[in-house]
Amino acid sequence: MSNFVFYDFETSSSNKYWGQIIQIGAVLTNDNLDELDRFDARCRLSPGIIPEAMALIVNKSTPKMLKESNLSHYEMIRQFVETLKRWGKATYIGFNSIEFDEEFLRCTLFQTLEYPYITSTNGNTRGDILSLARAANLYYPKTLKNPVNEKGNDVYKLDQMAPMNGIEHGDAAHSAIGDVIATIGVAKLISKKAPNVWKASMLTMDKTQSLELIKKELLFCTNEYFYGKSRPYVQSFICQHPQYQWPLCFDLKHDPEPYLKMSLNELEAAMKKQPKFIRTVRHNKHPVIMNPSYGDKFDEYKVIGLTKLEARAKLIRENMQFAEKIESIKRSEAEEKEQSKSQEDLYNEESIYARFTTTEDNKIMPEFHSVDWEKKLHIVSKFKDERLQYFGKKLLYMEKPEALSKSDYNLIHKDIAKKLLSTNNEKWNTIPRTYSEIDTLRAKFEKQSDPEKLKILEEINAYVEELEKHYSSA
Repeated sequence: MSNFVFYDFETSSSNKYWGQIIQIGAVLTNDNLDELDRFDARCRLSPGIIPEAMALIVNKSTPKMLKESNLSHYEMIRQFVETLKRWGKATYIGFNSIEFDEEFLRCTLFQTLEYPYITSTNGNTRGDILSLARAANLYYPKTLKNPVNEKGNDVYKLDQMAPMNGIEHGDAAHSAIGDVIATIGVAKLISKKAPNVWKASMLTMDKTQSLELIKKELLFCTNEYFYGKSRPYVQSFICQHPQYQWPLCFDLKHDPEPYLKMSLNELEAAMKKQPKFIRTVRHNKHPVIMNPSYGDKFDEYKVIGLTKLEARAKLIRENMQFAEKIESIKRSEAEEKEQSKSQEDLYNEESIYARFTTTEDNKIMPEFHSVDWEKKLHIVSKFKDERLQYFGKKLLYMEKPEALSKSDYNLIHKDIAKKLLSTNNEKWNTIPRTYSEIDTLRAKFEKQSDPEKLKILEEINAYVEELEKHYSSA
């Protein structure tokens, strides 16, 4: 078994393209979840970054803390990357990390001239304790204690779950390292109280292995979470999505025979209706694949019985024509979607998935990091990808502006000023939007008589005023 890297970020915003990681917590463990090493760092806000006021309040971060840190954002990311290299091959795990933290990390690495996919390449794999927690409670009710919302649904918020389950991280809650400690605590509980879920999760942390498992098994049970509930699905593999390669599977609570007899047009119309009989299993996002017998725990599959479910699965597997029809329908949908996407203008910051960087440019990236700041501009000029040239110059603007030509500096400075001062409804956070958020929160916290949060708000307001003054003259 490999080691695990449990990690968490605190960020200036929920926006992965335009926000900034401000704090990193990571713990290296062995496969028994014993701590071997840790990384804990905070950095300064980069020039031109407007934090969301509520994000700082949740993270208990003040502008003063983020101005006076001894590390710049670039320095912190460099230290983190070097630490991960030293730790070696591992499985990367967080709490809602696949949807949030890892996406933030990929965009950050892309914008700091690092290879973005370090958690899922070169022998590394990834998992997510949030999906495991939901699966554990579904198959083994009350594995974890959860707060319950007004609709009677379990709430999966780490800061609330941890103390309910005897995991103490006290004042460290909503700090990166505190949330990592809590995540490890939840992982230990799942491995102890729902060992079959934990074992099953080990088989799907690698996307290739996950896909092979889905294709190999005649039928299997997995779960999806929506509208506040985790739901089981006993499924059988049909085919892979022609563009995204995700496994497309048939939900065996439905009788497949009527669908197998449909024409292409009839099938396409049926697929647009509810309930869905075709489900997508995102094999690269750590699904929990359980034995189909787990379906017997749930009435909708129990009434059908395993024998009948297996017979339905065989019908699906034997009908190649059905698979071809599904593939054809999904291909048309994807082509239509891609055509509409191609009409959108993407900023460099949003373009990580637009196209991969070349092998040639990837080889230049380490060179950029290894030379002195005075030599970095020359390295930037070697990139063929204009996005990497842009990011390289922007890093120089933030870290060593005197290394830029006056024209390059002014160009970047004016671009940042234009973005920050915009009164339009932009994709990124702006100064006018932040003032509006501060006003809304001030009214809320005055009503709640919360002097601590009001004080942080005033500090944020003063920080934004400084930025406004700095960039208004651009």
